[in-house]
Amino acid sequence: MTDVTTPPAALHERTAPDFPSLAEAFRVWLRVAMLSFGGPAGQIAVMHRILVEEKRWVSESRFLHALNYCMLLPGPEAQQLATYIGWLMHRTRGGIMAGGLFIVPGIVAIMALSYVYAAFGNVGFVAALFFGLKAAVLAIVIQAVVRVGKRALKNQVMQGLAAAAFVAIFFFDIPFPIIIVVAGLIGYFGGRAELAVFAVGGGHDSKNSTAMVDALLGDEVPGHARPNLGRSLRVAVVWLLLWLIPVAALLLLLGEHNVFTQIAVFFSKMAMVTFGGAYAVLAYVAQQAVENYHWLRPGEMLDGLGMAETTPGPLIMVLQFVGFMAAFRDPGPLSPMMAGTLGGLLATWVTFTPCFLWIFLGAPFIEMMRGNKALAGALSAITAAVVGVILNLAIWFAIHTVFRETFPVRGFGFWFEAPMLRSVDPWALALSLAAAAAIFRFNAGMLQTLAACASAGVLLYLAGLLG
Repeated sequence: MTDVTTPPAALHERTAPDFPSLAEAFRVWLRVAMLSFGGPAGQIAVMHRILVEEKRWVSESRFLHALNYCMLLPGPEAQQLATYIGWLMHRTRGGIMAGGLFIVPGIVAIMALSYVYAAFGNVGFVAALFFGLKAAVLAIVIQAVVRVGKRALKNQVMQGLAAAAFVAIFFFDIPFPIIIVVAGLIGYFGGRAELAVFAVGGGHDSKNSTAMVDALLGDEVPGHARPNLGRSLRVAVVWLLLWLIPVAALLLLLGEHNVFTQIAVFFSKMAMVTFGGAYAVLAYVAQQAVENYHWLRPGEMLDGLGMAETTPGPLIMVLQFVGFMAAFRDPGPLSPMMAGTLGGLLATWVTFTPCFLWIFLGAPFIEMMRGNKALAGALSAITAAVVGVILNLAIWFAIHTVFRETFPVRGFGFWFEAPMLRSVDPWALALSLAAAAAIFRFNAGMLQTLAACASAGVLLYLAGLLG
């Protein structure tokens, strides 16, 4: 792997002495990681401000070019964008450093909060804190539906795809990966036929791509960013082994029914289908973790989402909490806390290792496909379907936040949970409406809304209004 880790000599000759050293890049990527709050939009904005405007390491057009790559890949686009730019500047070492640092603060924070939650989650004060967070998270998920919907649902075909995806997952429990594959195929053939309705695109606005910033990398394509079959094979072998050897070892040693094996296999599958951002896949994860594997209780997924919303790093870090609680409740011969720690780290490993594979292997080839109408059509259709999936997540969260009891509704092949209206929690409803008003009416920030709702939950508890 020496040929993919050695800094490009020609690049250093062209930019020396100004080209940033690996040590300088480490300090900058650590700063980016510590400021990566606010979901992908906020994280991408932080990177743009630091890398493009302040450090002038990459140009505006190259930054957007890299972002478009990451929008085509499964996984958190902000973390992959950091990996891509780090790789572009310092090859594999830089990519691992940038992408790894991006998630380290979140790993530490979520693990610490998971310890507190597992040990004290049923204590009144802690329960009240998360009671308030749930209301805020519900409003944030609804905001995600509106935000993504405005961008993706530009015509009736896209609106129809979103509606069909919602009906499929909410009423018929069709797995999220199947919905994504079907939507992608519809968009692929629609784009290939050059139908205008599939030409909406799925990437970020690139209207500023011509506003060039003199950057150290310039506009040339470095040698390591060009497709090379031999190098690609080596990259694929190394990263596939890093990803799949732990999964295979657990299957062989512990069997398919062990909780650690289930964590490794389930989250490896999720790593391959996380198109459209964390909110989309979390709907599927929440339902599987609660209803199929029984790793979590319904309200606990919201607690984990609240943790991820309030800590640095990608929102998908909530999967570490899911893995922690799954192993904590089925520790086997280990102590619950040790099992939870290993379960959380295992979920994180199989979630993010593929992200490095997608960048190191795919980036040179994805560049060749830019402007491909069939690929753009597939991405547009997937983005539309994701809106329906996020709407399902919002409704599922709302039912389990505002109502204390549900009952199953079955018939003609469909199945879903309906709320029992008499079980409405008035304080949960009030806090959820207040959070929604803060976000939609007063444009309150995410962190402010989360903090206010958490504080309100604690005050309700201290006033004796929560059980």
